Amino acid sequence: MPRQPVPRACGRLTQAMTPPCPPSAADCILAAMDLYRPTAHPLPQDSRLRPMFVGADLADCYAIGLPAGVGGDPEHLARVLFTGQAGWARSLLKLRDLLVRPFGLKTSDRMAAAGDPADPGNRRIGIFRIYETRPDEIILGEDDRHLDFRLTVRLAPDPDRPGERLVMTATAVRCHNGLGRLYITLIRPFHVAVARSGLARAARAGWQA
Repeated sequence: MPRQPVPRACGRLTQAMTPPCPPSAADCILAAMDLYRPTAHPLPQDSRLRPMFVGADLADCYAIGLPAGVGGDPEHLARVLFTGQAGWARSLLKLRDLLVRPFGLKTSDRMAAAGDPADPGNRRIGIFRIYETRPDEIILGEDDRHLDFRLTVRLAPDPDRPGERLVMTATAVRCHNGLGRLYITLIRPFHVAVARSGLARAARAGWQA
């Protein structure tokens, strides 16, 4: 009879009938980190942002799991995302304002002040104007002389985990001129970091404002 192979588990040779080792503390930590690690994800075909993805100068989408106990109101999720940014992200926004002010572009203070909670057509979340709300999606953004941008917070079923949900944030930008294209080239890496950080931060906070 040929010899049975001896499996390797936990870095040691064991007998064939040895039960598998339980997850190590490192495995558990890495699994927990995955819960708060946004990943790039395709934008759903029926998203209201989809038309702006066509021909966009910047278009991306990131997703993270939404726990079963968290409500699915996209406006609430957007408020958690965009009003609870990390300190370093707020500092980047202030730096951005200093750099764009000489060019006559809208600053964050100017955008935030433009909102009117009493006007249904001019409500904002942070600095972003609300353009459209649906049961599973909210569209926000701003138009300026160098570019127009829209972003969405969208709920969708998790294709890899039946019965579970994802919350996505996607951005689409269309530039009007060379200034807009230069602006996007410069801020693209920071945009990605802020988008991913915002999702992870909101998930760690349990999507509570």
